[in-house]
Amino acid sequence: MEYTNEMKNRLKRVEGQIRGVLRMIEEEKDCKDVITQLSASRTAIDRTIGLIVGSNLEECIREQLDKGESTEDVVKEAVQLLVKSR
Repeated sequence: MEYTNEMKNRLKRVEGQIRGVLRMIEEEKDCKDVITQLSASRTAIDRTIGLIVGSNLEECIREQLDKGESTEDVVKEAVQLLVKSR
């Protein structure tokens, strides 16, 4: 699977968010503010997971269809990846 610049950029943003949270903790910022930023980071990670799984699923389904094979197992595997990520 090819990882796109969009995927990489999303993760770089998350990396920056996490650095910001660490800085907030070191500066002893309010707990509510820290949790808000951690939640935003988690949401960004979840969306990135969805993007990667979705892109991979699309690619795998196309390959299966080109081979004339069933896509059922590919879809099940994608669902399992999403469930596992939670």
